[in-house]
Amino acid sequence: MEKDTHVDPVLLVEQSPDAVIFADREGTIRTWNAAAARIFGFPASEALGKNLDIIIPERFRPAHWTGFERAMGDAKTKYVGQSLPTRALRADGTQFYVELGFAIIVADGKAVGALATARDITERFEKERADRARMKELEAKVSEQG
Repeated sequence: MEKDTHVDPVLLVEQSPDAVIFADREGTIRTWNAAAARIFGFPASEALGKNLDIIIPERFRPAHWTGFERAMGDAKTKYVGQSLPTRALRADGTQFYVELGFAIIVADGKAVGALATARDITERFEKERADRARMKELEAKVSEQG
């Protein structure tokens, strides 16, 4: 039987296929892995130390910051165990769809920041939207004939 081998958590985060982002209580990006760079288009050198607004479309920022501040104050999020589809912003300014998972990181009973995982779901989201539109069109045709 092999002995358990310790794996450096930094290595785990860096090699994750999903974006892994940690922002402190003020929303400043402190962790940004290779997948985040690939998905959002910002190299770590440009993302680290920046505000999360670099990846949040402007129209979603007020709601994001309201929820972020509430989660920091409560030291928890209502989205535990959930992945939510939303729009995000790439470095080139284009918007795309991501699926986000969240965790509030707590130390000594106080929230110290938020961890998010993200994956690009643009292709899947657009295919599902097209499928829904096709279904609606077919249902309308059936109604007209029926």
